[in-house]
Amino acid sequence: MEQDAQFAAEFNADVDVEKIAEIYAEAYLNAIETQQHSIDDAVEEFASLVDVLKAQPKFAAFLASAMISTEEKIALLERAFAKAATPSFWNFLKVVAKRNRLDILTPIFVQTKKLLDKRHKRIPVIITTATEIDSQLLSSLSAKLNNLIGGEPIIQCVVDPETLGGMIVRVGDTIYDASILTRLKNVRQQMIERSAHEIQRRRDQFHTSESDTAK
Repeated sequence: MEQDAQFAAEFNADVDVEKIAEIYAEAYLNAIETQQHSIDDAVEEFASLVDVLKAQPKFAAFLASAMISTEEKIALLERAFAKAATPSFWNFLKVVAKRNRLDILTPIFVQTKKLLDKRHKRIPVIITTATEIDSQLLSSLSAKLNNLIGGEPIIQCVVDPETLGGMIVRVGDTIYDASILTRLKNVRQQMIERSAHEIQRRRDQFHTSESDTAK
């Protein structure tokens, strides 16, 4: 029960962070659009900061710490980024800092990317195959997926030898599975179900025979 409660708490915390991050991400993109700046450039600028946070975990921990004042965090950010940052991004960082949300800069960036892809109808697609896909086949798949999903597929290729053959295409929460392994599993399951059905049929026949004998 304690483990279930802990999992539920962590899950709810993740969901809350994602929702909050999405609000900041949307506000950031809307501000960029209002100022008629390049959204792609703005996202790349954000990406550069996230790269720094990943490369310097102590710096990220400093910004996330509840023990450090907002003024100290803004002062450090100003020394490190203010001169190089665009005015719009610097203003965004100050807003996030003043609201004590520098601890979720990376989740905000993730949501910013997702929202930008959504606005540009760029749809993440994961293709899993047993071996690497050559460029010609990948180009053909991209064209077919474009028509299927009604947007530009952003394809991530994953090699998994257990796929055996065929491929598994994941578009969001939808999985298009054409792998040999899945077919084999399906056949095996069908055989199990048929065997179970046959056993049950014979049991029913046996019980029926016993009933007739008793009469």
